[in-house]
Amino acid sequence: MLIANPLYDVVFKYMMEDNKVAKKFISAIIDEQVEELHFAPQEYVSKIAVRQQTSTVCRLDFVARIVTNAGERRSVMVEVQKANISTDIMRFRQYLGKQYQSSENSYVGTDGKLAAMQIYCIFVLGDGLKAPGIPVLEVSPEVKDRATSKPLTGFDAQFIKSLHHRSWIVQVPELPKRRRNDLEKMLSIFDQSNCTTRYILNVREEEVPPQYRSIVRRLQQAASTYDMQANMEAEDFLLEAFRLQERQAQMQMAEKDKALAEKDKALAEKDKVLAEKDKALAEKNKALAEKDKVLEESTETLKKDLEESRQIIKTLERRLKGGKP
Repeated sequence: MLIANPLYDVVFKYMMEDNKVAKKFISAIIDEQVEELHFAPQEYVSKIAVRQQTSTVCRLDFVARIVTNAGERRSVMVEVQKANISTDIMRFRQYLGKQYQSSENSYVGTDGKLAAMQIYCIFVLGDGLKAPGIPVLEVSPEVKDRATSKPLTGFDAQFIKSLHHRSWIVQVPELPKRRRNDLEKMLSIFDQSNCTTRYILNVREEEVPPQYRSIVRRLQQAASTYDMQANMEAEDFLLEAFRLQERQAQMQMAEKDKALAEKDKALAEKDKVLAEKDKALAEKNKALAEKDKVLEESTETLKKDLEESRQIIKTLERRLKGGKP
């Protein structure tokens, strides 16, 4: 079956705009049942100075009513971010910070008080984190006794949930290597080794668990949707323009760093010359001081010799006056 490549923002957004598909996709990753899902796409547009085009970075936000594996029903805020590069950490941090600041990410608890939703983060990374052989990483806050390092359970965890988020990271490059469970089989929709072109993947629907085949069919619709490939081509163009802009900025920064390094080197050489001059001057001053000292000592010796000569002359004069030979 031919499907559109969901690593493209336009395709991924199309897939997740189907509420049933989005519920199945999120439920599979977080391993908790999503009962209700309210979709609110967040699109952030950044200007790229190429042919007056703009690129759209699509992040998807959901407010979900989930049933935990322990049977607890609660509301969580789910954000899904997809990127071809895992190094765009600051962008992820800035967006996550906004979610913590937003007063909308709260709900009224069973006690009638306003409570903050725990945030669930799902990241789909095109280049992964270089954790080999693991298609999906899970990061969960764990509370421990500091003295014994034993995990704690059964306490009021609202404080923890309000300030610590859970994360799931899909490493797309690791998908071809493992098919250990239904989740990894479902995620074969991202497996780039199935590409027939950069825009189209050929997947075997029968290898996808039956409960997730609606996701595959949604992507099949995307592959046949009018202008979808044109939108993917436009996304490629804008992404390349963005990368070109980044490379130019890096080159300019490298040139600036090189100029600063050369300036520092010239200053260091100048300081070295000045230091050598100062050393030569100090040695000259030392030689002059030693010469002055020798001259002073010679002068003192001459004065002493002169004084002794005067005393001898005086003695001779006295003897001559006394008629003594």
